[in-house]
Amino acid sequence: MLIPHPLLGPRDSSEFSYLGDASLMDRPDGMAPDAAERFHDYVHLRDNPAGIHRELWFHEQGDRSWLVVTRNTVTHEILGAELARDARKGGAA
Repeated sequence: MLIPHPLLGPRDSSEFSYLGDASLMDRPDGMAPDAAERFHDYVHLRDNPAGIHRELWFHEQGDRSWLVVTRNTVTHEILGAELARDARKGGAA
């Protein structure tokens, strides 16, 4: 599977480590009154979608960048990738 790295071009997925759902970039506020409940959900509750999904990938054997990869989990087709810092600026994750 090739991941279209936005800076380096197509890279083999074996160069990356998969973290999970890109919503992990939206950590709960540790100072909120309900922080314990929010962190429980953040750590333990995960969606397992079939179809289009945004995922976090770390370019471990490359430039060590974090990417948000949009992938079809049924076909493994990569629909796009962006630097995670740019995904955060856009408010998406």
